[in-house]
Amino acid sequence: MAVDTAAPPAVPNTHAPLPQARRAPRRTSDRHPWSSRVIVNGLLAAVALYTLMPLSWLLVNATKSNGDLFGRPGFLFGEFHLFTNIAELFAHQDGIFGRWLANTLLYSVVGALASTLVSLLAGYAFATYDFAGKEKVYGLVLLGILVPHTVISLPMYLLASQVGLVNSYWAVLIPGLVNPFGVYLARVFAEGYVPGETLEAARMDGAGELRTFRSVALPMMAPAFVTLFLFSFTASWNNFFLPLVMLNDSSLYPVALGLFSWNAVLPQQPQLYAFVITGSLVSVLPLVVAFLVLQRHWRSGLTAGAVK
Repeated sequence: MAVDTAAPPAVPNTHAPLPQARRAPRRTSDRHPWSSRVIVNGLLAAVALYTLMPLSWLLVNATKSNGDLFGRPGFLFGEFHLFTNIAELFAHQDGIFGRWLANTLLYSVVGALASTLVSLLAGYAFATYDFAGKEKVYGLVLLGILVPHTVISLPMYLLASQVGLVNSYWAVLIPGLVNPFGVYLARVFAEGYVPGETLEAARMDGAGELRTFRSVALPMMAPAFVTLFLFSFTASWNNFFLPLVMLNDSSLYPVALGLFSWNAVLPQQPQLYAFVITGSLVSVLPLVVAFLVLQRHWRSGLTAGAVK
């Protein structure tokens, strides 16, 4: 008779300790969350301080008289003369500062509107139409971004002198029409915001190309319009070297060039110190107002361009 020699089945040991789950290592940020916040907030505070310090110095010193400018530290207030300084600033030299401010508004507002419209038309054309050499022409436009404006100021002066535009408003307005970076942004917006099907529907309804752009594409590119306008407006407002080359008549100066001319004669006319500082503060205010009014559209336009 055969004997069954097979081993009995093993009985599990219910008293054996259960394996413990491996605990994930704690991250450094979990152990010290306050340290990262302190570092980030400290860096942001340092950047904000660095950015606001010149503006705060300008605001404090614009309230001082000439005596307090030299007799008190820069960040300490003296006797309040802000409104007196502003009144004397606009009355000096028969109100030449007001003329400079009006010239700057002309160069910036009219020039920025024209530059923005040209950039939108060019970007829309590159995004919508197909023509021979399209990408090569677009590459040449992008090369213009790499060329500093100071490099081409002298050639533009020679060209303007040949056609008789030197020392005129056109000598500053016409060169500002060309904005390669604006063309690039306009093409990005047109490709992302203007569907081709919508343009085809407008053409099938009988709209011409200009009517299609004005009534269909341009409203869709409203964030691009505001973004490009603010960029062009800021660049035109701060434009200095081109007017310095093109203009000889002080009545045509923008405010930046006019303040520079006053600053150049400060050793001979120290009474102009208060005018230069107060004029610098007044010249900053339109930029602040423009960004505060249009910042919502500008922020949405930048975000849309980044997503695209």
